[in-house]
Amino acid sequence: MVKTPFTLGYRMPAEWEKHDATWLAWPKDPDTFPKGIIEIVESIYIRMIEALAQGEKVNLLVDDKATEEKVASMLKTSNNVFFHYIKTADVWIRDYGPIFVKNRDNIAVTKWIFNSWGNKYESLLKDNESGMTVTKLTDLEIFETKIVLEGGSIDTNGLGSCITTEQCLLNENRNPKLTKKEIEKHLQGYLGFTNFIWLKEGLEGDDTDGHVDDIARFVNENTVICMIEENQNDENYRVLKENFEILKTAKDQDGNKINVIPIPMPMRIAIPERRLAASYANFYIGNSVVLLPIFNDKNDEKVISIFEKLFPDRDIVGINCEALVYGYGGIHCITQQQPAV
Repeated sequence: MVKTPFTLGYRMPAEWEKHDATWLAWPKDPDTFPKGIIEIVESIYIRMIEALAQGEKVNLLVDDKATEEKVASMLKTSNNVFFHYIKTADVWIRDYGPIFVKNRDNIAVTKWIFNSWGNKYESLLKDNESGMTVTKLTDLEIFETKIVLEGGSIDTNGLGSCITTEQCLLNENRNPKLTKKEIEKHLQGYLGFTNFIWLKEGLEGDDTDGHVDDIARFVNENTVICMIEENQNDENYRVLKENFEILKTAKDQDGNKINVIPIPMPMRIAIPERRLAASYANFYIGNSVVLLPIFNDKNDEKVISIFEKLFPDRDIVGINCEALVYGYGGIHCITQQQPAV
């Protein structure tokens, strides 16, 4: 029998399980964040780093010593912040970095192929190698999968259930030779998933082909938050309603119905050339905080209140993310958790 992480007792933990560290890559790509936007994004990073470092290590990828000195000068304290000189094309470490798994005794890493969301951005393809450099830096056992997958396209409760979307994982620009069942087999073998909840599509304006971390996320072992659009004339209304209906009839790995909490979408944010894929679902759960995207929106306070009830043992840190979603991503997209043993 071929040894896979699953046969060795490994599984992908839930995000709320204890972390050893969070990985981030410092922003610098002018195509993603042009002048006027990049400065705001840098301040978002500083706020995230300072909040996360209160409860875990922060491993930050920077290109060089000059960048390290710049970031260090912006931080109130560098306690628990560790700089690594790894050159990256862009910030989306959730998608090109390693995905960590654990068993009773050990942590290991799985490395998937990053093809820039279906070869959309040639200049970002080299981050597949950046992700491998991070993978090797961990000094943990490495399992290479040889198939395309981004971390933002999956979400798990840590017990074997996975939420994902057909729009992304079954897209011909990812793994065209693999069937749905074959993809599930890879996800079971490398991440320990035994139960799959397939949603349909993602948000308008999302260039990742429907990453699930913008639409539905586990918040505990049996509860999922799901974005809904209240305006029936909005292009996201039908898609999100269909996903919500799927989740209401979904079962977990033990055959139990899942609790589904509807979360209202923020108001449409548009710039001249496109709509931004703004969503409250793109949050990140740290050891001591939850980093929650907000948008200077009428629903911000309502969503913060919901999250305070969902995570009573963590501080809810609301961060205005309009500048971040300008670059086609959010807080979850730029973070990757490394679990503790």
